[in-house]
This record gives sequence, structure tokens and C-alpha cells, in this order.
Amino acid sequence: MIARVEYAGEVYTGEVVGDELFVGSMEYGESIPLSDSKILPPCTPSKIVGVGLNYYDHAMELDMEPPVEPILFLKPPSAIIAHEEKIVYPKETSELNYEAELGIVIGKRCKNIDKSQCPEVIMGYTCVNDVTARDLQRRDGQWTRAKGFDTFAPIGPFIQPIEGPPELKVRCRVNGTTVQDGSTKNMIFDVFFLVEFISKVMTLESGDVIMTGTPAGVGELQRGDVVEVDIEGVGILRNEVV
Repeated sequence: MIARVEYAGEVYTGEVVGDELFVGSMEYGESIPLSDSKILPPCTPSKIVGVGLNYYDHAMELDMEPPVEPILFLKPPSAIIAHEEKIVYPKETSELNYEAELGIVIGKRCKNIDKSQCPEVIMGYTCVNDVTARDLQRRDGQWTRAKGFDTFAPIGPFIQPIEGPPELKVRCRVNGTTVQDGSTKNMIFDVFFLVEFISKVMTLESGDVIMTGTPAGVGELQRGDVVEVDIEGVGILRNEVV
């Protein structure tokens, strides 16, 4: 796993092995204790590309037809927070929702690529919570305000390299209760298709994140809730709402 941390006033990126972060090679690199480090967002994207309505079961729960092409939107980098940082409930909304999602982290600048090239440009995968002000989303008709508030893009804690299009369990818990329990096998458009499709629209830069959509079970968050995005083989992202 790849992590980005702050330790003794400096920022480091390296490989997680047990309770340590190795910067450089394990034999000759520097070892940093994770217990004494602050976990940062695992990458610094120029943009976060969201994919709406990308699970068949989510489309069914909303009584909507599955899209024939991916529905894209953007979140600003200013929305990003790290594992264990706070999600702020804005006064502008009265209906704050969680959306547990698998995030694709791009590792190499790419444009107009084919699905067969995806293993060359994907750094790995991470957990993302696409926090959404659902009432504002309905009111506005487009999604920038509803999904763009500061703290509305928790990402992390780490990046997990995985070969091939992953088939993973995607779960969300609120205060320890499971509220979403899906699988990427239920995606309408798989990971490699999404990277190919989006790269034909915009240049993807190293560190950019693609949020791949959420399974069924989206619901509300309240101040004081602790929300966890738990993705099989990738990690657990935990944040409190304040």
C-alpha cells in the first residue's frame, strides 16, 4: 500500500509495511513510524472526476433507467480531507448523504487511451466518500454545489495497487451499522471502461482521482455520526460529521 504522511514537519510518500512507512527501498530507504505520523490524503489530484448512477442496484432503488454512457461530474480539490478528519455539515443543507465509493488513482498522465493501456496508467485504488447535499442536488438540477463543499471528498487512507479490473466488496457503516453492502461486480461501467471513457474527454494527470459510483443504500448523515467506507482489500476510511 502507498501512503502519504506528515512526520516531524515533513511530508513523505512511501510504501506501508506493517506499522511503518518506507521511503525509498526497504533496504536503503528511510523508515517512518505510522503511529507518530499524521495520515494525509494519499494523493494530490488536479481534479476529482465523479461517475453518477454507476451501479444497477442504485439505479433500481432510485427507480431510474441505467445510463447508456457514464454520467460525469467534478469535485474540486478543495473538498478533499484525509482519513479521520472531520466532515463539516453546512448550514446551507438539511439533507447530508454518504456515498461509499471505490476511487481510481491515476499514476501517469494520459489522454485518449484504450482499455488495454489502463494497467499502465492506474497507480491503484483507494476509498472515497462522495458526500452530497441531496436537497441542493435536487434543487439545482446540476451537482456542483451539492457535491463541492469543503470536506465533501474524504479520500484514503492509502492507495492499494491491484492487477486487472478489481471485483471488490464496497461497504459503508454509520456508527457501526452497515448501511451499504455492494460489490463492484454490480457496476454498469467497469473501472477500465471508465478510465478509457474519461481520458477521451479530458487529460488525466498523475494523482487524479476517479470516483466510480456508489451501490444501493445511500442515506442521511447527522452531526456526530461516524461514517466508514470499507472496501475489501483496499482499506477503511473513517470520518466524523461535525
